[in-house]
Amino acid sequence: MCQVKASRLLSVLLLLQSRGRMTAQELADELEVSVRTIYRDAEALSAAGVPVYADRGPAGGYQLLDGYRTRLTGLTSEEAESLFLAGMPGPAAELGLGTVVAAAQLKLMAALPPELRSRASRIRERFHLDTPSWFRGQDTPPHLGVIAEAVWNQRRLHLRYQRWGGSAIEVERDIEPLGLVLKAGVWYFVGGPEPRTYRVSRVLELRELDETFERPEDFDLSAFWTAWSERFESTLYGARVRVRMSAEGLRKSGYLLTGHQRRVIQELDPKPGEEFGFPTESLRHAHSDLLRLGADVEVVAPAELREQMMATISAMQSVYGDGKLRAWE
Repeated sequence: MCQVKASRLLSVLLLLQSRGRMTAQELADELEVSVRTIYRDAEALSAAGVPVYADRGPAGGYQLLDGYRTRLTGLTSEEAESLFLAGMPGPAAELGLGTVVAAAQLKLMAALPPELRSRASRIRERFHLDTPSWFRGQDTPPHLGVIAEAVWNQRRLHLRYQRWGGSAIEVERDIEPLGLVLKAGVWYFVGGPEPRTYRVSRVLELRELDETFERPEDFDLSAFWTAWSERFESTLYGARVRVRMSAEGLRKSGYLLTGHQRRVIQELDPKPGEEFGFPTESLRHAHSDLLRLGADVEVVAPAELREQMMATISAMQSVYGDGKLRAWE
């Protein structure tokens, strides 16, 4: 039996063991193979003595005999190592799962054969995950644990929340917590019934309600976050100013500007001296961002921003023009 087929048969077995009954189409979609391949794999498992059987009809599917479980993991060395990367202690500890992750790692280590055990143990010695971005401390909001528990137990919450944009903007809402996201060291959560994104550290007060909710079957946290992030960035950097950059300015933009600005410039791929639309939050932000590039950028439009740049340059000239240190008042 070829290695690829053996790996796929094990995947079918573990899927049925962990998820219960699955249709041939669901298995095929999960493993990215044809339904006909799943039919053959099920026959191969049955011939090998695995008690897998099929229920016919619209509500049917494949499942294992009740109580059957395999002790075979089939882990490759790379898979064993990746499991220890997934158990980094920082985020798990913030969710109150630090000791749980540690215990799971010990059990996994004990179950691995010696040759995999030695490789997996080196992960903690040679890789470290530092989630916060540079020049920022770890985001440790006080309500994170309660929100995580409510997400897990599908329990509704009442919160008082400080909206982005000013300390005076506060709202109170009853929400259905659908998931938590750790982005660059900052915790966010998605709350329904109409999914919205909240920053956990902006929760001012929180109270768990004596009500549960039904999680939408079609809600995909990863897909929602990806779509929301793209909309947020495009909205945040919705303004455009016209600029030209030298070759050196285009090079500097790769490390002096924000991630979204870098991506837009990479997509536009302007030539040195070619005019293009530079994404920014506002003229005030554009003024600060473009000053980082010094003489390697020129504002073409709007005229208001061009005048602001010239005024700043003139003020700097008055400070440095005679080469003497200025006497500050």
